[in-house]
Amino acid sequence: MKVFKFGGASVQTVERIQHAASILKSYPNEKILIVISAMGKTTNALEKVAEAFFAGHTDEALKLFEAIKQSHITTAKYLLVTHFNPLMEQLGHFFTEVEWLLHDKPVREYDYYYDQIVCVGELLSTAIVSAYLNESGLRSQWIDVRDIFRTDDNFRDAAIDWNYTSQRVLEDIRPLFETAEIVLTQGFIGSTDENESTTLGREGSDYSAAVFANLLDAESQTIWKDVEGVMNADPKQFPDAQFIAELNYEEVIEMAYYGAQVIHPKTIKPLQNKGIPLLVKCFLDQNLPGTIIHNKQVKGLPPIIVLKSNQALLHLHSKDFSFVGEKPVADLYQLFTDIKIKPNLIQTGAVSIQICLDDRADKIEKLALDASDFFEVQVEKGLTLLTVRHYEEPVLQQLTKGQQIKLKQQTPQTVQVLMQQQ
Repeated sequence: MKVFKFGGASVQTVERIQHAASILKSYPNEKILIVISAMGKTTNALEKVAEAFFAGHTDEALKLFEAIKQSHITTAKYLLVTHFNPLMEQLGHFFTEVEWLLHDKPVREYDYYYDQIVCVGELLSTAIVSAYLNESGLRSQWIDVRDIFRTDDNFRDAAIDWNYTSQRVLEDIRPLFETAEIVLTQGFIGSTDENESTTLGREGSDYSAAVFANLLDAESQTIWKDVEGVMNADPKQFPDAQFIAELNYEEVIEMAYYGAQVIHPKTIKPLQNKGIPLLVKCFLDQNLPGTIIHNKQVKGLPPIIVLKSNQALLHLHSKDFSFVGEKPVADLYQLFTDIKIKPNLIQTGAVSIQICLDDRADKIEKLALDASDFFEVQVEKGLTLLTVRHYEEPVLQQLTKGQQIKLKQQTPQTVQVLMQQQ
C-alpha cells in the first residue's frame, strides 16, 4: 500500500490532471490511496469569497463563487464525456452547500465560515479527478474525508481525533481496497462531531496524507511536486537553490518548524512513529530520483534557507521597570493560546520581551490590546524573518546585505535574523 499526495499545482489544468493519471498508470496492480488538494489558486479564491461574505457583501461573494464554479465546470467539460453528467450532479451538491451559506448572515466567528467555504475546493478537485480516472480506465473510489477525519472545533487549525479517525479508516477505508486499487480523497479538511467542516491549517494536505499513511501502515508516502525534490531554499526566491537527495526526519521537522513550505510542519510525526519513508518526487519528470526522508543520519548538508515575509514585531516593556518574571511571561503565553497565535521568535530581556509573529492583522491587534494590560506595547510591521540552518558566515552576510537587523538569535546549527530593507 502506497499513499500519494498531489498538490494544487499538479491538478490545476486539464493537461496536468491527465499527466497525474499517466503517473498512476505507471504503478499497475498497486494499492494506492491518493490525497489531492484544491486546484491551483482555488483556496485563495475561496478565501476572497469568505472575506466578502463575512464583510456582509453577499452579491460580491456570490459573484466570486460563481467564477470558481464556472472554472471547475469548464475543466470537467474538457476532461469528461461519459462521466460528465454524474459528476455535475455531485458538484451541484457542493455548490449548493456553499451558496446556501452565502445567502445567510454571519453570526459566528470568521474562522468558522472560512472552513465551511474553503473546504469545498478539495471536494471539487477530487470529484473531478476521480471521475476522470474512472473514465480513463483507472478504477477510483471517491471518499469524502469529512466522514473519516474527526476533529475538534478549532477552526482553521483543527486537531484530529486519532481514536475515532483510526476506527473509521479500519472500518470504512481498508475494505475499499478489496475491490478498488485506487481510493481518492481530500487533504486539508475534516469534520467535527457536529458535522461542521474544519481545516487542518494551510498546506495541511501533506499532513492528511501522513495520517492515512500511518493508519494504513503504508510502505511509503510520496508527495508529487513541481521541483525535482527538496531544495535548500525556495527556488522562486533563490534561483540557484540546491537539490537535496536525502534528509532525515529530524532535519525536515526543523525546516518545517522554521517555515519551509516544502513539507507541512505536522507531516513528519505520523510517518516517524511508524518508520514510513517520505518521498518527494518530481511531478513533471517521475524518472528523477527525488528526495527520500527517513530515520537515518545524513551529513554534509548545505545551508538551508527559509525566508518568511509579512512579519510583525511586538515590543513589550514592563510598565514599572520591574523584571519580566514568571507571572507576566505565563500570562503572555496564555494569550498566545487564547488568541491561537504562534510566535516565530521570542527574545527576553530584564524588563522587555520582543516577539516576532506572522502579521495576521486581527490577531496582532488582539494580542497587542490584551498585552497592554500588563505591558507597554509597540508594534513594527513589514519585516522579514530569515532562518539559516547549517549556516556559513559568508552566506549569512550576503543574505542580510542592505538590511536593517531588528533581532538576531544564533546557535551552533541555526541563525535567525529579523530584518527590514534599509
